[in-house]
Amino acid sequence: MYTLGINAVYHDSAAALLKDGIVIAAAEDERFTHVKHAKRPVPFSTWQLPFDAIDYCLKEAGIELADVDHVAYSYDPRLLSTMRSGSQPTIELPLEPGRKPMTNPSESPWDPLFLSYIVNAKSQLLDGAPHHLQKRFNSGGRPARFEWHYVDHHLSHEASAFLAAPFSDTAVLTMDGRGEGVTTSLGQFVDGEYKRLKQVELPHSLGLLYEAVTGYLGFLHSSDEYKVMALASYGKPLFVDQFRKIVKYRHDGTYTVDAPRLVDRFGPSRERGGPLEQRHFDIAHSLQVVLEDTVLELARWLHAQTGLDSLVMAGGVALNCVMNARLRDRGPFKDVWVQPAAGDAGTALGAALWIDYRERGRRGDAGRRWVMDHAYYGPGYADEEIEQFLQWAKVPYRRLTDIAGETADILANNRVIGWYQGRTEFGPRALGARSILASPIDSGMQAKLNEIKDREDFRPVAPVVMEEHAGDWFVNARVAPFMLFIFDVQPGKETQIPAVRHVDGTARVQTINRNQHALYYDLLAAFKARTGVPVLVNTSFNTRGEPMVNSPRDALESFWTSPLDALVIGSFLIEKNGARS
Repeated sequence: MYTLGINAVYHDSAAALLKDGIVIAAAEDERFTHVKHAKRPVPFSTWQLPFDAIDYCLKEAGIELADVDHVAYSYDPRLLSTMRSGSQPTIELPLEPGRKPMTNPSESPWDPLFLSYIVNAKSQLLDGAPHHLQKRFNSGGRPARFEWHYVDHHLSHEASAFLAAPFSDTAVLTMDGRGEGVTTSLGQFVDGEYKRLKQVELPHSLGLLYEAVTGYLGFLHSSDEYKVMALASYGKPLFVDQFRKIVKYRHDGTYTVDAPRLVDRFGPSRERGGPLEQRHFDIAHSLQVVLEDTVLELARWLHAQTGLDSLVMAGGVALNCVMNARLRDRGPFKDVWVQPAAGDAGTALGAALWIDYRERGRRGDAGRRWVMDHAYYGPGYADEEIEQFLQWAKVPYRRLTDIAGETADILANNRVIGWYQGRTEFGPRALGARSILASPIDSGMQAKLNEIKDREDFRPVAPVVMEEHAGDWFVNARVAPFMLFIFDVQPGKETQIPAVRHVDGTARVQTINRNQHALYYDLLAAFKARTGVPVLVNTSFNTRGEPMVNSPRDALESFWTSPLDALVIGSFLIEKNGARS
């Protein structure tokens, strides 16, 4: 049974494909279209399906659209009450049993015109694919036989966590800007059944508050929240009381968020690209403190209700690795796991997982349970394809006989490389498939990498460490393959890996073992053999304004338009300043 999941309504459009509960492929559309987050910021193209990502998933499985049994769309327009807009027609959709529309539909931005595109998404899939992608969509004239399913947005987030996690029974917490009308969900997955315990609806949203402050501080409000998280480390909690007047925990698993009125509270907003003042750092820090405190309260309530030892999370707010670490260290759960594509891209995976789980359960075919222990589900290219492209591009290159060892030599000489190996990561983090790698030993490497990528000076860079050595270099380090938690750098080690130590003494760590990505692990082992340090700097392989590279062409373009020293792509090395062929 093939199940195709689609996210297309807000941002981070993506597709995922399952076969009998096992993920075959998953990818964000931005990697193919070069439009970050897959859509222009304003207005969203609600009707635009992720055709390229869908095409890739079908190609990876070797099937066509006619072979798909179920399509799961991670938004349910039936949860929106009937709406009218001028002369546009009223759209009414029947609700499934036991479901209810949101209590505050006036908060919805969708007029019937946009809503009609969502309702007609099935026909868009059948008829709307661009001409160059029609082969797998037309299926040689065979009729598509799939069943279409709307899956509500937060259920898609929830399922992406509890059906992918390494725990069988677990508490579930999802937080984002908004779904159809919900912003936060708390529940439990026990004995194969999911039960929601509480939800928070609009306008009360921790995600939208963080977005508002991101915009106030002069960044892109719907995609630069991670910059505010980094900025917070430079500040002090001078404005915590003001934020506590905005966010109020209600002691019942819910909270309220009042209108922030940021200019009234904190003065004029920062212009984009303008100077950063100390008050900007302090505002970011204070927001981060209140976010963490509120989520801790939610977790304590959820733990008291469920009595479970583990917690899984998804939703865009769960990409806040500083919050995740505080929840890990001070929260009531023994284990905290975050789905790596926690933002809206991951709802494509979650919607597919949920429909697959439900449909196979109905026919008594549970099968073995899939666990997400890596995120390498995007496109990959064989050496033959890569070499053919390099020859076509007339690029001087040489084939490496010892990829890990020869690349480690380059890194040990303090040169910066583009690293393109295996299948692309699903989610926003570069995890060693499409990465820029460098030595952490040079204290100037963080500034050098920010210059290479044309990033703000305050932005940290992250380390990857061999899993078995993580505790030697980072305090109480646990397995963290998705770079979604921070750890303190071990005392005495900061002088050996200064490039990855943030101003507050922490680092956003990725651990790696050989089963997850053998060549990436071998590279770290080779670097350790040469330097004594089992750590590398790992940041995403892209330049400003571009998503992570996807194809060999993307990698080559990014390499030649940035001051990288070398590119290791498959088995091939390309160097600047004296390249050898």
